[in-house]
Amino acid sequence: MTVEVTNRSGALAPTKEIASLLDFAIVHMGLNPECELNVVFVDEIEMTELHIKWMDEGGPTDVLSFPMDMPETEGEAVTLGDIVIAPTVAETQAMTAGHSPAQEMYILAAHGLLHILGYDHAEPAEKKVMFDLQEDLVKNWSATA
Repeated sequence: MTVEVTNRSGALAPTKEIASLLDFAIVHMGLNPECELNVVFVDEIEMTELHIKWMDEGGPTDVLSFPMDMPETEGEAVTLGDIVIAPTVAETQAMTAGHSPAQEMYILAAHGLLHILGYDHAEPAEKKVMFDLQEDLVKNWSATA
């Protein structure tokens, strides 16, 4: 499996755990385990710049996804894309949600992967499916970790 995780945020981030989670999620979602995925942890300044450039929205966000390729045939190994996470934003959200910053980053990583795979949460029914799936991915991975 090829999940590359880089932390250039200056904050603590569970890089090894995120790689493990995403390796698990790729297999769990029925993708070729040789699919490539890149995760980058960035600071709020860089996340704000990305958020403005790609989403035309101000301020930092928690996670952004940049899809690249989708398998055209079952079992095809492709470069799925990039997930960008802001640990300091995740930390703030974790306090509100009542769990650890690491747990929030696990949820965000799963969320980012699901966006890459075409899931969305614009509509209430889509949101329920996506959020339930990201929670299941993290829970099932945690049970095996």
